[in-house]
Amino acid sequence: MSTFAADLMPILRLFFAERRRALLLGAALSAATVLAGIGLLGLSGWFITATSLAGLSAAVAITFDVFAPSAGIRLLAIVRTAARYGERLATHDATLSVLAALRERLFRGFAGAGAARTLLHRPARLLFRLTADIDALDSLYLRILVPAAVAIGAALAASLALGLMHPVFGLCFGLCLAGAGLGLPVIAGRAARKQARRRAHGIEALRSRTIDLVAGQTDLLMAGRLAAQKHAIMTADGYAGRADDRLNRVETGLTFGFGLVSTLLLTASLLAVAALAESKVISAPVAALGLLVAFAAVEPFAALRRGALEIGRTLLAAKRIAPRLAVAKASEPLAAPLPGYAFSLANVSAFHENSVVPALQGIDLTLQQGERLAVIGSSGAGKSSLLALLSGELPARTGNIAAVTATLLTQRTELFEDSLRGNLALANPDASEARLRDALAAAGLLADIEAMPRGLDTPLGEGGLGLSGGQSRRLALARLFLRDTPLWLLDEPTEGLDGTTARDVLCRLSDMSAGRSLVIATHIRREAAIADRIAVIEGGRISEISRRGEAAFEKALDRLRPD
Repeated sequence: MSTFAADLMPILRLFFAERRRALLLGAALSAATVLAGIGLLGLSGWFITATSLAGLSAAVAITFDVFAPSAGIRLLAIVRTAARYGERLATHDATLSVLAALRERLFRGFAGAGAARTLLHRPARLLFRLTADIDALDSLYLRILVPAAVAIGAALAASLALGLMHPVFGLCFGLCLAGAGLGLPVIAGRAARKQARRRAHGIEALRSRTIDLVAGQTDLLMAGRLAAQKHAIMTADGYAGRADDRLNRVETGLTFGFGLVSTLLLTASLLAVAALAESKVISAPVAALGLLVAFAAVEPFAALRRGALEIGRTLLAAKRIAPRLAVAKASEPLAAPLPGYAFSLANVSAFHENSVVPALQGIDLTLQQGERLAVIGSSGAGKSSLLALLSGELPARTGNIAAVTATLLTQRTELFEDSLRGNLALANPDASEARLRDALAAAGLLADIEAMPRGLDTPLGEGGLGLSGGQSRRLALARLFLRDTPLWLLDEPTEGLDGTTARDVLCRLSDMSAGRSLVIATHIRREAAIADRIAVIEGGRISEISRRGEAAFEKALDRLRPD
């Protein structure tokens, strides 16, 4: 039970923090629906029985009041209908609103520093956290909390009503109903919990492996792994299917258990009201009322069946999501450097997450405003880590760092399934049409965009599908131009481009960066050639710094891959 509470409490707090009133209103309307239904069925049974008995005697028939009970029946019917309608609106609206808020909170939790690298490592798993796991939490309120509260309320109300007929009858009925009605779902929930988790894992594996097959079928075919991937998909499907079969068995057993308990309770209630009526403790109409109240009070517990089967999936989702819902506090901005400098690093060391080996160590480096620095070194030497440090993506473990606001252009061109305008707006949502066109013109892409039938509103496919590699890189460059920051950090900006396109991109970049400071991580000569200084980094340490005009500068250029 402690694990149960530990997994659910963070989610429950967020549920009620977001839409407390709506959630409570939905629960109240659900309770009103059930109570009105119990009252309606009981009063109708009493009225029908009393009316039939009154018809046996002319004197009683004349004095029998049919108006008050019929008015009560109509009132309860209206209340039940209105409450049911309002309950559906309130509970589903509140649930969808809370899930949307949780999805936003979770996304913000993933949007912290370093999250981009995590997304690249396991994108499918994090996508499922945002979709399938969040969707699983709708059962927490709609199929677990509300039905359980309403069922307990119905048991208390029925126990009170039957207790007015005879205290022992009401007490025994309430205890048996609550004990069996809640005990069966708890037992079923424990039995289904493991299988629900297995089913969730199986479906997640099935989806991710299917995505890998569709997206990487060419690579799999070339590597001779296509058949193995298909087998992996079938294995995941079989795993989820076996879990489904076991869940169906648990559901069948729970349904049978509810049917058996309901039959026993109703049989006992029938015998009890018959005995009370026989001993003249209650009248026949009241006996009919008591039997139908008992019958109606059993029904709300059947709604717990679905929640019992999904409790495992819900708890698994809560356990996965809860640690990510606490949005990390915004990291403190980097300290401002001395006037005339873009950044200064003094004995800085930094580590990647969960790594014991430093990515950077003992870095001492400064850059003046308007100066251009190329950082060169072998793969894994620390070039990208230095850019991440300057952009705030990688925190410094030791040392002092001061830097102006920077914009990072990564080696990968990240485009989204959106319009060209939408992809540009990521850099500057407030940019005007003229500003967007100026950025595209500076990147050398405006003519291509204007040649498209829908211009800036041209939709792109997943990953920017619809643009060539050179066009995609130019679009990323236009986004950089829309970011008016004094420091630009470029991670191999022309990697993968042909020589002509690369030189054009570098020329435009050089023109647009006038007055700004540049840091370029590269292993290509043409990119480092536009720098004023070159820093050589090896094993996370800067081993050499040279300035244009020095022999070491030309020697450093000669180490790089030619254009």
